Amino acid sequence: MTYLELNSKERYLLERILSDSLDARQVLRAYALIWLDEGDLVEEIAQRLSLSRQTIYNWVMRFQQRQDLDLSARLADAPRIGRPCTAKGIIDSLIEEVIDTDPRDIGYGSTVWTASLLVAYLHAEYKIKVSTDSVSLALARLKIRWKRPRHHLALRPDTWRQAKGG
Repeated sequence: MTYLELNSKERYLLERILSDSLDARQVLRAYALIWLDEGDLVEEIAQRLSLSRQTIYNWVMRFQQRQDLDLSARLADAPRIGRPCTAKGIIDSLIEEVIDTDPRDIGYGSTVWTASLLVAYLHAEYKIKVSTDSVSLALARLKIRWKRPRHHLALRPDTWRQAKGG
């Protein structure tokens, strides 16, 4: 007796998820359900996936309870509680607005913007507390590429062209 029996449509859709999905968790769940349908033991599947048996049982239970949803949604993670994302989308426009200005014009003692300086600016101007990671992610979303400022500028010797063969 198998712990789970899939109908042909479910089996087909699970195999499609294996080949098309970019969500690793969804793929693991699909593998586990297919293996269970093939008659593998929960203990074997848990060991194969380096998970606990209880995790496999939870996946099967949620899969069976969510029969009113489409198959992809039945395998997806449920919404989680926790602190909502506060900075995403909010700080992007604020950073974009100020990134091209010189920090000295606003009263900062730096010639370039750094993540920590942008954190201080957002807190001082808008009372928004964000981390340097949030600022870095916002810069990536805005496709702003920057380098960390160097404290020691490289000075070329007068004979650098000769050293390069010029």
